[in-house]
Amino acid sequence: MVAIKRLATVDADFKAKMDALLAFEAAADENIERTVANILADVKTRGDAAVVECTNKFDRLRAATMADLELSKDELQKALDSLPADRRAALEAAAGRIKAYHERQTMEGWSYTEGDGTMLGQMITALDRVGLYVPGGKAAYPSSVLMNAIPAKVAGVKELIMVVPTPGGEHNQLVQAAACLAGVDRVFTIGGAQAVGALAYGTQTVPQVDKIVGPGNAYVATAKRRVFGIVGIDMVAGPSEILVVSDGSGNPDWVAMDLFSQAEHDELAQSILICTDAAFIEQVQASIEKLLPTMPRREVIETSLTNRGAFILVRDIEEAVAIANRVAPEHLELALADPDPWVSKIHHAGAIFIGHYTSESLGDYCAGPNHVLPTSGSARFSSPLGVYDFQKRTSLIKVSQAGAQTLGRIARTLAEGEGLPAHAQSAAYRLDN
Repeated sequence: MVAIKRLATVDADFKAKMDALLAFEAAADENIERTVANILADVKTRGDAAVVECTNKFDRLRAATMADLELSKDELQKALDSLPADRRAALEAAAGRIKAYHERQTMEGWSYTEGDGTMLGQMITALDRVGLYVPGGKAAYPSSVLMNAIPAKVAGVKELIMVVPTPGGEHNQLVQAAACLAGVDRVFTIGGAQAVGALAYGTQTVPQVDKIVGPGNAYVATAKRRVFGIVGIDMVAGPSEILVVSDGSGNPDWVAMDLFSQAEHDELAQSILICTDAAFIEQVQASIEKLLPTMPRREVIETSLTNRGAFILVRDIEEAVAIANRVAPEHLELALADPDPWVSKIHHAGAIFIGHYTSESLGDYCAGPNHVLPTSGSARFSSPLGVYDFQKRTSLIKVSQAGAQTLGRIARTLAEGEGLPAHAQSAAYRLDN
């Protein structure tokens, strides 16, 4: 039997147990930090040569130059054209839905003119160039290509550079097909900290980007954290999470499989069920025992559920919602008979999946909203990846002669109060007297 932690809000030590359940710190590994720092410094100094050397070493390749590590557009088109018809249709359907959703996110500039003729406003511009990191080899995610590349293209990003490792020379056809479909401009078969360094600093072949997005392992996450400030990054994501809020009205097999869908990512993923019905929790436990042996990633799922999973018994849905807001999960399923009234009560979640038929996996692939979501409680202050992450806001100020008289006096007074005489004089020069 899978030993999943049991908590109940009626327990005197519930808060302490809840705090312990949610406690997670990706402890900084000194070896990883040191390795990444050395790789980044090497890439910054030697460029292409360092990237090729690291790629050959870590991915077991024999590339002579960066030219050997770039895929042509013809190769990407060939990957798309050679897909089985059902896979291509699924990929195109997902891409279409993702694009349609994100087209609603585009920001537009605005301005207004005051009575004295002064114009104030905001201009929206897209980033020039974005780097997309995609995991490669057997752990390949074409859905991540679509979720990162399509919003960037909708935003108007001029050039999208994708890096994807090919350990042992293993290329993933679906990833390459997704890159073609999403309009990726250049693809390099490099990964790890060296790929992040190449995108952040630029090399003789890889152009420097303005922002790096996309998931990766601990080395990639560490590298992204280190280059932030030189370039922008989307986020440093933690392990995947799902929280299911149930009133006992659903199918326990569905709930069990939804918990599996996150637990199978890795041993650190977290799957939590909050339920008002103790009997239903037992049914879900039985479903887990029944279904787990059928899962190819059974060991990963079992480790995840045992170490970080939990069943939480609550008195009512109000209590469940309060806990959900405390957790601020990446994925929140409202598996309720009547979920709609509770949606507005959720203040902190990366994405909310409403009703019994809305499995989290649909959001991962094809519903339309982005699957790059805040983790580790960061949904309290951050949002899903979107078009707005690839656009910048620039303030517009055009002061009329009349406006300069009013604003100049205000600015001069405040500048003098701050002890900045040049600021004061700069404003005063525009005054008529």
